[in-house]
Amino acid sequence: MTDVLSRPPFDPELEAALELVREQMPVTFTPELIEVIRQTPLLAVDLEALFAERGISRRDVTIPGFRGDDIVVSVLAKEGSAGARPGIYHTHGGGMIIGDRWAGVAALVDWVDRYDAVAVTVEYRLAPEFPDPYPVEDCYAGLVWMADHADELGVDPSRILIGGASAGGGLAAGTALLARDRKGPALMGQLLICPMIDDRDDTPSTLQIDGVGVWDRGSNLTGWGALLGERRGTDDVSIYAAPARATDLSGLPAAYIDCGSAEVFRDEDVAYATALWAAGVQAELHVWAGGFHGFDMMAPQTAVSQASIAARDSWLDRMLGA
Repeated sequence: MTDVLSRPPFDPELEAALELVREQMPVTFTPELIEVIRQTPLLAVDLEALFAERGISRRDVTIPGFRGDDIVVSVLAKEGSAGARPGIYHTHGGGMIIGDRWAGVAALVDWVDRYDAVAVTVEYRLAPEFPDPYPVEDCYAGLVWMADHADELGVDPSRILIGGASAGGGLAAGTALLARDRKGPALMGQLLICPMIDDRDDTPSTLQIDGVGVWDRGSNLTGWGALLGERRGTDDVSIYAAPARATDLSGLPAAYIDCGSAEVFRDEDVAYATALWAAGVQAELHVWAGGFHGFDMMAPQTAVSQASIAARDSWLDRMLGA
């Protein structure tokens, strides 16, 4: 196996930014730290100020989630917009164990503004209190609600795109698989930003990123362990929880997948793109040299982050129209 010390180096700008990141979060998330980290705001944003500045309206709605339990979704749209617009369904990141529906909201607001889109972001329930299948089933329930209420929301039901980062990227991929297999809402695309999709911990990148960077191997084991418990790494894991396990990716919507060369998810993300191509699905893949996990959110001013954001926006331009 690969020597744990032999890994792609971090981009120099990003490596400098890691010093600031280390002040906000640990290198390794352990089960004992989950509750502590939940109480610590990460990448805090003044939501009301952000929405007011960009002219975005917000509406919170309680809907039935998995097993009919109440969950909350928030609807974001440009004030004064009307007619059928693109829809963006957002599943947030946080390793299945932390975060809320506002993680990644700055990019979501940009897309609502840029494409005159309607976004729905879902407050799915977190592990370990709500293990698999709660998170992905909550996400699917929110997608069904969005499609069922498309007219009311001002969404063109033929132009709904799903997207998320990290755990949210994995949940977006799992939700897309559920939508295909249940003949649920049609999706025009899936935006999978450094997606967390494989619980098996058997790629070179999982060994390389151990005790370094952001969301290292130990953190990943914590997240998957919280979601799956003793099933992690066994044959008793569904493709909707860990989409990398899917052997049939045919019939899925076009995908955008990106990740860093120096993050745990690199190899599973590259393999997923390859499997999509093998199944005849259009996919665009970017592996950003020297990128740690979530680098574009944590250090957006760096050159590699700017390049990654531009590439992502270019794909969205082609999907949704600039």
